[in-house]
Amino acid sequence: GYGHTVPLSDGGKAFCIIYSVIGIPFTLLFLTAVVQRIIVYVTRRPVLYFHIRWGFSKQIVAIIHAMVLGFITVSCFFLIPAAIFSVLEDDWNFLESFYFCFISLSTIGLGDYVPGEGYNQKFRELYKIGITCYLLLGLIAMLVVLETFCELHELKKFRKLFYVKKDKEEDQVHIMEHDQLSFSSISDQAASMKDDQKANEPFVTSQSPTSNDSSLNN
Repeated sequence: GYGHTVPLSDGGKAFCIIYSVIGIPFTLLFLTAVVQRIIVYVTRRPVLYFHIRWGFSKQIVAIIHAMVLGFITVSCFFLIPAAIFSVLEDDWNFLESFYFCFISLSTIGLGDYVPGEGYNQKFRELYKIGITCYLLLGLIAMLVVLETFCELHELKKFRKLFYVKKDKEEDQVHIMEHDQLSFSSISDQAASMKDDQKANEPFVTSQSPTSNDSSLNN
């Protein structure tokens, strides 16, 4: 929110809180679903096409594609809209218009610059609708560009530096202890099975060698 329109009553403030709690997660889910579908056609398929069709390195194609996509996004959603706002808004120059585009699409939304607030603005309602569409499309484009850069191999390697590494020695100790317990349990079971077999065997008396000699003499 830009902060130029705020609820004043207690009921309006309560409704704003409830609406934000429900609306913000659904908006994030909507943007995530849209970006995941767009990036397949805008980023992954073109990179794969140039990699397979022309035999270029996939990493180089991904870097060039990300830079081209970033340049197109900056041109279409920052430079060109800033020039348009500087013409439509009487009190804005190009820098102030570019500042509004950046603050809006980066979701900062300070509210110090809000377009379409002049009462003598021509087609003010249509102008507001156009700004809303621009902000929605620009936000989606920004997320697509960010996701494209995040999929670069170099950035993936950089992100791995911040991952929590597992202690391999500790894992091996747990595996060894588990193996020792399993082997000991197996050996104990085998020993108990042997004792049971011996207990179930019939008792056979062994004859002494003296008795055998006496029988031979007779």
